[in-house]
Amino acid sequence: MAEHDYARELSWDDEISQESEYTILEPGDYDFEVRKFERGRSKGSESIPASNMAILELKVYNDEVSTVITDYLVLHTKMEWKLSQFFCSIGQKKHGEPLRMDWSKVVGAKGRCKVKNDTYTTDKGEERTSNKIDKYYDFIPTPAKKFTAGDF
Repeated sequence: MAEHDYARELSWDDEISQESEYTILEPGDYDFEVRKFERGRSKGSESIPASNMAILELKVYNDEVSTVITDYLVLHTKMEWKLSQFFCSIGQKKHGEPLRMDWSKVVGAKGRCKVKNDTYTTDKGEERTSNKIDKYYDFIPTPAKKFTAGDF
């Protein structure tokens, strides 16, 4: 495991090398691969109480560009639709069928999503833009290549 693959406090004389991978994507449809999954807890809101939460680090890409987007899936019945969307996207869930979420198979899973830009104002009054997952699309299996005589 490379030094920068885990979070830790740095000492004053540590060597650093990791640079920002963050790119603002044009809104649209992209492929993704789950690079990391962590268990967390949401703080809650007026509509959803504090709940378990999956923190996903997604590599989002197309033929020209890629970046990393963090998405948060709150494990609450009010957000069950988004959990279903995600698990359908990675091919674990089928429409109309219940699914026991298997988080051990999430890292490395691939799917397709729609990215939108989210504009917000920092506490210092600066306007910023970030990438957000707008929705996850249903899984489309890649058809196996059929070989014919003479392909080799």
